Amino acid sequence: MPSQPSKDLETFANPQPERDYTIRIRVPEFTCLCPKTGQPDFAELTLEYVPEALCVELKSLKLYVWSYRDQGAFHEAVTNQMLADLVSAIEPRFMRLTAEFNVRGGIYTTVVAEHRAATWQAPQPVHLP
Repeated sequence: MPSQPSKDLETFANPQPERDYTIRIRVPEFTCLCPKTGQPDFAELTLEYVPEALCVELKSLKLYVWSYRDQGAFHEAVTNQMLADLVSAIEPRFMRLTAEFNVRGGIYTTVVAEHRAATWQAPQPVHLP
């Protein structure tokens, strides 16, 4: 197999570090294992962030997400661990990770975890007439 799962997150320089802008990445096929039953859990991840100096490289993100496929993890734990790893790798101004897990036993779970750099203030929204 040419690619293997990996916990290494590669980065590249933000091409517009002087500007606040949002990067949104949708990962519709996230899987991990239920730590209680060993059954697969499926989720759609949405990563939104305002970069500082670095951006996450997408192939490495794909391999990183893949690394959870055979790992048992509670929804809350895996979402917060992924956010912590991503924040550690790129130190964004702001980052939000939303994990929408598919139904299991008649229950849907959505976990939202956020990071905000201490020095960053969100810009005021623009309301057009």
